[in-house]
Amino acid sequence: MTFKKKFDDAAGKVCEALIPVKHESFEGEGKEVAVCTLGSIDLLEKISESETIMGKVAIAGRLLSENKGIDAIIDYVSAHPDLKRIIVCGREVKGHMAGQALLALYKNGIDGQGRIIGAAGPYPVLLSSQEKVEVFRRQVTITDMIGVIALEKITLLVA
Repeated sequence: MTFKKKFDDAAGKVCEALIPVKHESFEGEGKEVAVCTLGSIDLLEKISESETIMGKVAIAGRLLSENKGIDAIIDYVSAHPDLKRIIVCGREVKGHMAGQALLALYKNGIDGQGRIIGAAGPYPVLLSSQEKVEVFRRQVTITDMIGVIALEKITLLVA
């Protein structure tokens, strides 16, 4: 493990302790759509309180990192074969570009070392296998709404 990777992992743990995030995701009643709010935790909370949205989505969650978080999304998609669409909205986490990395993964996949091709973040390396990544890329379509925090616009997309 490189010094930079060790430092990034330690910094992440410090951030978790200093800035605790209440919720990672909320389960909905739908099966085919997921909403990813990136670093917009307040947007995630508003979505979780919307009966209209939560009645139609399988899950609404956040994405803070360009590696572990994306691995978790791939695992979720793999375990939910009915999921067909992910709406990526909200604001990027500064420095990580997790939304950009998720879009790059969807468009380009990973290289032989698990690095997301075309990702701009500092450590866009996944533990997911090439096969799992390809299943993810075939199973879902991603709607790029990065930067959108208007609940009304997200509600229209979900419907």
